[in-house]
Parts: sequence; structure tokens; C-alpha cells
Amino acid sequence: MNARRVSILFTILALIWGSLFVFVKIGLPHVPPVLFAALRHDIAAVLTLGYAATVTTRWYPRSRADWWLVSLGAVFFVGLYNGFLFVGQQGVTSGVAAILVATNPILAALFGWVLLPQDRLSGLGIVGLALGFLGVTLVARPDLTPPFRSESIGALLVVLSTACLAFGSVLVQRAGSDLSTEGFVAWSNVFGALFLHGISVGLPDESLAGVELTGAALGAILYLGVVGSAFSAVLYFQLLDELGAVEINLVSYAAPVFTAVLGWLLLEETLSPLSVAGFLTIFVGFALVKHREMRAELRNVSDALGSSQ
Repeated sequence: MNARRVSILFTILALIWGSLFVFVKIGLPHVPPVLFAALRHDIAAVLTLGYAATVTTRWYPRSRADWWLVSLGAVFFVGLYNGFLFVGQQGVTSGVAAILVATNPILAALFGWVLLPQDRLSGLGIVGLALGFLGVTLVARPDLTPPFRSESIGALLVVLSTACLAFGSVLVQRAGSDLSTEGFVAWSNVFGALFLHGISVGLPDESLAGVELTGAALGAILYLGVVGSAFSAVLYFQLLDELGAVEINLVSYAAPVFTAVLGWLLLEETLSPLSVAGFLTIFVGFALVKHREMRAELRNVSDALGSSQ
């Protein structure tokens, strides 16, 4: 894949990821949050299963290790992440949610530091973690004195959702399985959707009767399921092969820019100067946490450019 195509796909993926928070916000007034997340992944499950069965022969779980991997994806990547995120977004703007979710690579580095002996952080990495948490504080500005504000609770739930995603990524890294990435994503969607439906049924304020099937609600569900989950997964697989895990993480930092623009255009949302400062602080923290990997990537790019001349 040539560099121009990679850049275009990267931009499209960042746009899609950034738009997800806006469409969650659009649908929330019409659909109970956990049920909303479940319906999104019902659609994603059907589409990603079909894609996985088409592109790989190793698309369904066969061993205990495969089922363990899928259970981690279903619980952490789909269930807990989306459940807490959708509930949390009731109290924060889409832009703030996108910035807080961008801390995922930093939180993953923290959990990896604790759980994976080979992922020890350097002094700069520890400074990067501290900056990441400072950035979260600037964005969320939690007020923990009773009575708690909905904004503070919402921000804390979004951070909790991101922590579940990061913790799950470390557990997946430790799991041993030869299930294809496409199969892992597909079956995580299947069982994650069932997990979310189970939670929704157990919540007193959630039911199908609470769904207002407006054009906005239907459009949000379809967009999140088709474009936000299925189509973006295909783009992610293609870019992961081309860029590697470090560069693909940069999508998380491009996405909030698109979220801010779309949130302003569609929802009349704005970001405070402190939120912007927090986002920049989080990005600097990420750069310090991943300084070795980023330096290696820059060296590879430089070598590639030199060899092409």
C-alpha cells in the first residue's frame, strides 16, 4: 500500500472514530444507554462475522485459549467499555469523551508496567504517565464534593470505560491464541452484545419500551453498527498491517479533533481552553510513554525515505 493511500485511510479512520462520540450523543436522548450499546454491537456482530468468514479460515474459536481470548474481548472491549462509555456520555460532551478515551494507550502502558515484566517503563515513561493523568484532570475537572455533578460522574465513567479497554488490551496481550484478529473481533462483538443485553435487562430504567424509534435514533444505531464498528474494523485491520501498533495509536489523538468539529457543527458543543490544554498534555504524555517506539518508527521512516532516493 503506498504512502498516499495509507494517509487517506488513516484520516478516514480518525474521522470515523471521532464521529462515534457525536453519534452516541445524538442517539442517547432516544435510546437507553446500555441497550443502545447492545443494539450497536448486534449489527456489528453480523457484519464482522461475515467479514471474518470471508477473509480468513481461522475465524471461529476452537480451543480453550481461543474462547478465553474471545471472552476477554467480549467483556472488556465490548461490554464494559461500551456500557460505561454510553452511560458516561449522558453527562459530558462528545469532545470531552473523545479526549478522555484518548488516554487508552497511556492506561494500557500503566497496566502493562504492572502485569507484563517485559513492559517496564523508563523514567521518561513514568513522567509521561504523570502528564497523562494531569491531562485527564484538566479535561474532566472532577468535583467530588456532594452533591456530585452529572458532568463529574459522566467523566469518571468515561475514564472507567477507557481503563476497562486498556486493562483488557493487556490481558489479551498475555493470552495465547492463534485465532485470527478478524475472528477475535467478530466473536467479541457477538458475545459482547449478549453481555450488554443481559446488563440492560437487569437495569430498572432500561427496556425496549424506552426506545423512541426516531430518525435520529435509527440513524445513530445504524451508523455506529455499520460504519463505526464493522467498516472501521476493516480499515483498522488494513492500517495495522501497514503501520504497526504504535502508529495506529495515533488515530486516537487525531480522532478528538474531528469530534470537536462535528460536535460543534451538529450539536453546538464547544471545548473549553482547559480541555484543549488537557488534550495536548495527554498527547505529550503518550509521546513520552512511547518515546522508544516512536523513535524507532521515525528511524524506519527515515531509512525508507533514504533508500527511495
